[in-house]
Amino acid sequence: MKKITYIYLGLALLTLGSCKKYLNQIPDDVLTEEKIFTSRVNTEAFLANVYRSLPNEFNQRFTGNENSGPWTASSDEAKYTWDFNYSNNMNAGTWTKNDGEVANYWREYYKAIRNATYFMKHIDGATPEISQANKAVAKAEARGLRALYYLFLLKIYGPVPLIGDDVLDINAPVADLRLARTPFDQGIDFVVSELDAAAQDLQTTTDTRDLGRLTKGVCKAYKAEALLLKASPLFNGNSDLASLKNSDGTALVSQNNDPAKWTAAATAAKEFIDQFAPGTYDLYRVNNADPFIAAYQACRYVMTDTWNKEWIFARSNSNNYLQYDRTPRHVGAPSSDQAYQGAGSNGATQTMVDAYFTANGRSIDDPASGYVSSGFSDFKAPFDVTTRSTYNQWVNREPRFYVGITYNNSYWLNQVNNSNIITNFFFNGNSGRSQSTSDVSPTGYSVRKNVAGGGGGRGILLLRLANIYLDYAEALNESQPGNADILKYLNIIRERAGVPQYGSASLPVPGTKEAMREAIRKERRVELAFENVRYFDTRRWKIAETTDNGPFYGMDMSKSDNSFYNKTLLETRQFKKRDYLFPIPNDEVLKNNNLVQNPGW
Repeated sequence: MKKITYIYLGLALLTLGSCKKYLNQIPDDVLTEEKIFTSRVNTEAFLANVYRSLPNEFNQRFTGNENSGPWTASSDEAKYTWDFNYSNNMNAGTWTKNDGEVANYWREYYKAIRNATYFMKHIDGATPEISQANKAVAKAEARGLRALYYLFLLKIYGPVPLIGDDVLDINAPVADLRLARTPFDQGIDFVVSELDAAAQDLQTTTDTRDLGRLTKGVCKAYKAEALLLKASPLFNGNSDLASLKNSDGTALVSQNNDPAKWTAAATAAKEFIDQFAPGTYDLYRVNNADPFIAAYQACRYVMTDTWNKEWIFARSNSNNYLQYDRTPRHVGAPSSDQAYQGAGSNGATQTMVDAYFTANGRSIDDPASGYVSSGFSDFKAPFDVTTRSTYNQWVNREPRFYVGITYNNSYWLNQVNNSNIITNFFFNGNSGRSQSTSDVSPTGYSVRKNVAGGGGGRGILLLRLANIYLDYAEALNESQPGNADILKYLNIIRERAGVPQYGSASLPVPGTKEAMREAIRKERRVELAFENVRYFDTRRWKIAETTDNGPFYGMDMSKSDNSFYNKTLLETRQFKKRDYLFPIPNDEVLKNNNLVQNPGW
């Protein structure tokens, strides 16, 4: 009997829902190749293990655990209080190619890729308990997941080796295992072709018990995401990566800025929309007589009402540290219920606070926005039960601001037994630094988005319809500026968000391709805030040297009077050109002389 061997994996099989460990070792007398695929239970558990490698972004406190990323606090959106969070290393420019966090995604996604390939090669001959039709679907799921893991690697590291449909044999000559990196465009083309192939055998929808499994729509949506990445400035004619070549001289990033890549991205997004939206997927909406309240609730609950029709893809329930990280401390609250007592350690930056529009849909630096930078007004927020004195910077902002930001003297969104908890970030406040040196906001704000009424495990959103609408608008503006669909889909997002649409009586249409590009980017920033999108957007647009570099500010949390509201320097971040991509893990480069390192590392 032949034991299963893996280059990257000591096998641990998991069920999708329970996350219960199925195996953690594979001695010859316990599990063999033959035994896995002669049992329905083992076969399904093997596929569940491939799903298990999807990132759990509720776990960003411990970067790398369950493939969680540093994406939110390593962007200009947020900061973590805790020094152990890896995003602080990245922001300080002290991360290195030897760090375990750098190696984690490489190691874990290649494990998943190999498992998916192994499953694909064996499922056709699996137990007759599984019908041929179900085998075809399961094989397509593994194919689609493998494509996603390659896409995740491409986003993080840039060009990576493609293994294809071979399961590498660890007993093969070492030279056969030393793979070179595949050019980026070829990698994306492989992802796209595999997603297309998987979609052919997948269902359009799943049963409730199968939520979190791949569908046709998931594959087609990620196809659009992949092609958008391929079209973006980081990989489309980026001279900064001209030196990135294999040892044989093969260029890994095209130096030809090809406008046709934007056309391909727009076509893929429109293909998805025409086939699936609205219908299979719809923007989440709430009926309320007050349109501002309706917009606020829709933009809040689209994240917390799990598996709603806007969700295209999500990870099944798992550990949820996010609730605690984004819930302020609230010392003196009547109990330790995590609905209203946490750390508040995932703090929004002043940069992100300032990015939200005012209620009339304009940026705060627009003279017509009505923005007031100082002083106080009596104001009732959409989540509040009464009017209260509010710093003017936070008055009359758009609904998504109140979804995303917990600010000083605001009513906490999860009240228990009418406890009437107000968040106070003053030094001596119930969530101030006098209460804790660790479980406290680092900025004088806490991220509020995606905090639910309960702190338990729930679906972890990875991609929703709003992403694809904005992908389409962006790609179309780059390929066909002036096309009516650009404004249509940008305004669909704004209408749901409760802000005036471009072209309305109060807000003119951006008049040039460049102005529309800026409008689309601003919309992505606020609509998809704190959803692990901004980090990758600033990099694929090649603007992170500006957005993620230099001084970052918050409130003055050393004060317990109104001087708290003075904008205060938190840190000066360091971003170098090398930081657009993760380094290839140094151990991998040392083991493989065909694996070249990213520039600057």
